[in-house]
Order: sequence, then structure tokens, then C-alpha cells
Amino acid sequence: MLQFQTSVELHMKRFPSLLAAVAIVAVAADLPVAPLGTYKPAERRYWAFQPRHAAVPPAATSAADAAWVKTPVDAFILSGLKKAGLKPAPKADRATLIRRVTYDLHGVPPTPEEVDAFVRDKSPKAWEKVVDRLLDSPRYGEQWGRHWLDVVRFAESDGYEYDTHRPDAYRYRDYVVHSFNTDKPYADFVKEQLAGDEMDPKNEMFLIASGFNRLGPLRKNAGNQKVASSRNEVLVEMTNIVGAALLGVTVGCARCHDHKFDPFRQTDYYRLMGYFAQTQPDDIIQATTEEQAAWKVQAAPVQKEIQALQTKMRRAPENEKATLAMQLDDLEDKLPAPLPSFYSVTDDAKQATPIFTLFHGDYQQPVAKVGARPLGILMPETTPEEPVDIPKPRLELANWIADAANPLTARVMVNRVWQYHFGRGIVSTPNDFGRMGAQPSNPDLLDYLANQYVENGWRMKPLHRMILLSSAYQQSSQSPVEKTAMEKDSENALLWKFSRRRLDAEEIRDSMLTISNRLNPKAGGPSVMIPIDEDLVKMLKRPQYWVATRDKSEYDRRSLYMIYKRNLQLPFMGVFDAPDTLLSCARREQSTHAPQALEMLNGALSNELAAAFAERLRKEGGSDSARIDYAWQLATGRAPTVKEKALALQYLKEQPDDAVRLKELALDLFNLNAFIYVN
Repeated sequence: MLQFQTSVELHMKRFPSLLAAVAIVAVAADLPVAPLGTYKPAERRYWAFQPRHAAVPPAATSAADAAWVKTPVDAFILSGLKKAGLKPAPKADRATLIRRVTYDLHGVPPTPEEVDAFVRDKSPKAWEKVVDRLLDSPRYGEQWGRHWLDVVRFAESDGYEYDTHRPDAYRYRDYVVHSFNTDKPYADFVKEQLAGDEMDPKNEMFLIASGFNRLGPLRKNAGNQKVASSRNEVLVEMTNIVGAALLGVTVGCARCHDHKFDPFRQTDYYRLMGYFAQTQPDDIIQATTEEQAAWKVQAAPVQKEIQALQTKMRRAPENEKATLAMQLDDLEDKLPAPLPSFYSVTDDAKQATPIFTLFHGDYQQPVAKVGARPLGILMPETTPEEPVDIPKPRLELANWIADAANPLTARVMVNRVWQYHFGRGIVSTPNDFGRMGAQPSNPDLLDYLANQYVENGWRMKPLHRMILLSSAYQQSSQSPVEKTAMEKDSENALLWKFSRRRLDAEEIRDSMLTISNRLNPKAGGPSVMIPIDEDLVKMLKRPQYWVATRDKSEYDRRSLYMIYKRNLQLPFMGVFDAPDTLLSCARREQSTHAPQALEMLNGALSNELAAAFAERLRKEGGSDSARIDYAWQLATGRAPTVKEKALALQYLKEQPDDAVRLKELALDLFNLNAFIYVN
């Protein structure tokens, strides 16, 4: 069992398993092994690498403070505000609150009936009932699973020039959604993704989960993935995502040299890579013996030609390789469609890649052979390496990451949860807890939440409840002392109000589908390809990889179920800052620019759904006055103001064409700040 660099006395009591003896294994090397590296005391004292401390919620100093403190979160927030000479904003009204939390947990608006029921419910548990209902819905996993897919840069194609489709990658997406809906402990979630195939190679869910290791972009050099350059890039992707997504550190910066700011040596990087040396792709075919045999009969002659052409390419002069590459493309197009499979990984100790530190990260310039070892800054100086061909290496890494004493793992995940609830993390750089990242705005709160998270079995839903039931979360987005507060805390890091946010791209699209009564609630399964402009398809190197789904009802499913293709982002999603899926997206951008308004006013999607929204109003709304009220309730979660209603009535009265007037009103509603933003 691996150890952390911690106080022996403290952790013998709290985490005795971490101080189990480590078997010392000699590492065979062709070159001298680089030293393990020593770390200055100041480096080890940096807050992120220290054990979490037992933070205690500050005591209330007045009856008014005690009344405001609904959960321990509030005690920490209130203490921070008082130290800064600030005070919290008033509580938001109920219509605002239910819209806020419904988007937060589901990514779609509440129905007018849900808003009305909450506004009328005067029981002390009314808010708690709303939160529990939303957490219990399968829509919760769709919304929060999407956040995780951002972090792990999920996509269903390889990227680079080939951008080959990964037809079974959707199974990983469904695994993530299911894991959130069942409130799977995060420690198990981490282990299954890093090492599910090592934990139980017969468990289909674990095999799908371990597809995590293959989520990165993949460069295909003339179809040959065994060449050293390709293998090195694959290992780099596997290693970097562990640092960014699971540990919240920029360990990838140590690929070419010792990290310039954080205590990560280049040897640390390649020792971390050592845990993946045995990892090989494994597409586990889900087809009968007969189906597989029939596929091989079709594929075998083409594969033989491909292998011959690859051999010819390796020997051909440079001026002939481009032509041969085009011939290879044509041959690969003739292969039959792949059989259904689990997009997974497996270990092959016999093919374990020797791991070297590389001069400037160049695979052609190996320096010293290394074994597998976690980050040195978190380990005792005497912790040895292990051979890269040990049994179940990724499970060993996963156990180290998911150990309760790891100072990073729980902090990083609760910080992500906090960020998605409040728009800003306690550490505002969620993928970088290092020296170039931000300092925590409330370190005691961060450690308290992380400790509670671990003590509650690494479960997300109790953490959500503690945050959502707090007075801090229920504040208004407007403060009576805004000017003073902005001067002291312009980024609202101390939470003196609730920060208003713009909806994400998926939330905007899904909301328009919901309001127009077009949303197809079907969950899971193969991703949907919607019809797109032919000019976009022509930009792809291989256009045959964009074939619209035949069932048109699938086009109205949630955006989560649209295909995530690296080289072709849906225009509507791109204009509203959807990530590019090449790198881990720790936090969505919130830009404001003219193409967004043009898309919402003139785009095909917004106009099509505005027409559907108008048809709904025509059928359900009654009089013009009633239709206006209903339209505002659907789109904004509230009644129109006096001015809004007067303008809408005037417009409907002046527009004689019934087919046009309701559609234009619906389109106007899609363009309101009250629709696009959550207060």
C-alpha cells in the first residue's frame, strides 16, 4: 500500500492502512534511474499538499446570525463576510429560487405548475421537498453527468485529421449518468474508471467505465497505432487527465522538464505514466460467433490490402506517401461497419511499454528508465518505484487517488460541486490547485466540505443538500449594499449575494425544446446525429462519418444525447461556449457577443422552436392576455411585469397575421435576459 507524506502520529490513528509496509522491488533499467527527487520543506507545506484539517463551523455571535445559519455552510460564509465587513443579501423570492435550483440540478426550467405549487406551499419543509424531489429525478444524472463529461473531455470521435467515429463511446456517457443518479460513491467512481477492467474483467459496467482511459483525442498515423510516437501520445493523454480531472494539478507541465512553479519533477510525471505502461485498447465485441465470423469474411481481404499498403508506406519515399495515404483512406472506407462493442482497455504485461524520462518530452530522446510511483510531493522520500509490469497497476494508482487521506481528491471534487452551484469555486481554478492557481477563498469551508464528503461515504447528494438548503444559496442576486460590496469583493468570492449566470449551450437548447413542448425525454442509447448544413460536412476529411439519424423524433432529445464529435461542433452549441472536447474543461466560458443574438433571432433552431412554442400557446393559452401570462410563466418562471404585458398586448393587437404574431412573440421571449439568465 502506498503512503502519503503526512504526520506519522496523526495518520497512525486516522489512516493506519496508509502506513502499511511497502514491498521494495528493484527496477531493471537500461540506463541509470533518475533520483527520486527531494522536496524543500516549504514545498511540502503548501496548503494543497497538506492533510485536511478538522475544520469546525464558527459559532454564531448573535440571535440574528443563528437564525441565518441553516446548514454548516452558512456559518463559514457568514464568518468570512463579517471579517470583510460585509453582510449577506436578502433571501430570493420563491419563484426565483425554484427556477434557480431546477436549472442547477436538471438543466431545464420548472413547469408553471411546479412553480405555483412551491409558491403556495407554506410548510417549513417546502424548500427541502423541492430539493429532494429534484435530486431523486433521473434528470439530475443527465445534468450533473454532463459536468463530468466536460471535465474528462468526453467525445465520440478521435479528433485530429481522421476524426474517426467511436460508435460505442456513448456507453461511457450512460455509465456516468447512471452513476450520478444512483449516487455512486466518488471513490468507487474513480476506481471503476481508472481500473474497472482490473477490478472485475467480467463486469460489463466496469469494462465500460474503464473506457475513461481512452477518452482523449487519438492521432492515427496511417492507421498504425503501434509506432512509438503514437504510443507516447496515448500514454500522455492517460497521464495528463489524471492530474487535471482527478487530482486538480497541472502535472502535465512536467512532461518536458521539472515544473516551473509546482513541486512536480519530470521523473514524477513519467513515474505516474508508468501505471499505464501495460494498458492497451480493448474493444469487447458484443456479437454472436456467427456475426463475428461474417464480419471477418468481409473485412479480411480489405485488412490484408491495408497491411500491405502500410508496409509499402513505411518504405516509400516522402514524395509518394501522400498518394499512398489517400489510397489507404479509400481502403478503410471499404471496411464493414464495426460490430457493437465495449470501448474498454486491458493490461498486457508482455507488451508493457518501457517508460523513460524524455529529453524535452521527445520520445526519440530517452534519458532514464523509470518505474511506477505516485507524485513524490505526496509521498515519503523513501517510497520506492515499482516495476511497470506489476499486476493491476492502475488499480494501485486508483486506490492511492481514492484514499481518504489523499489531500487533493476530495478537495478537488467538492470544489467542482461548489463551482457548479455558485458559478465560482472556493478555489476558482478547479483544475489547478498549484501555486499558479488561485488560493481558496475559504480554506476552512473547503476542508469542512471535503471531510463531510468523505465521512458521508463520498456521496454527492448529501453534499448537494448541505449546500442547497443553506441560506447562502438562497440569497437574492441583488444586494442593497452592492456598491460597497463590489469595492471589497468584486468577484463575489465571499458570497455576499447569489451570482447570476447565463445558461449553458445545452440548457438553452433543452429549455427551448421544453417550453415548445417538443422535448423527447428518452434517456440513454446511441447518440443522435441531426441534419446539418452540407458545407459543414464537406469540411470533414471523411464526410461519411456524419449521417443523420433516421428517426426524426430523436432530433428533439436532450443535448446530452447529441453526438460529441471533435472536428464538427454543432453551430448553436459553439456560439454559446460549449467546450471543444480536446482538453479538460474545468469551467465553461461565459462570453457575450453578437453571433449569440444573431443565432437566437435568426437561427434555424430558435425559429423552428419559436413556431412550436407559438402553436402550444395557441392550443393552451386562451385569450391574448392569458397567452401572454402563460408564455412568460413557461419561459421565465414568473408573470410578466406590467410594462412587459402592455407591450406584448400592443404587439399582438397590431399584428393581424395570427400565424406570425404568436411566433414572433415566442421568439422575443427566447431572446429575453429573463430566459437566458438564471438569477
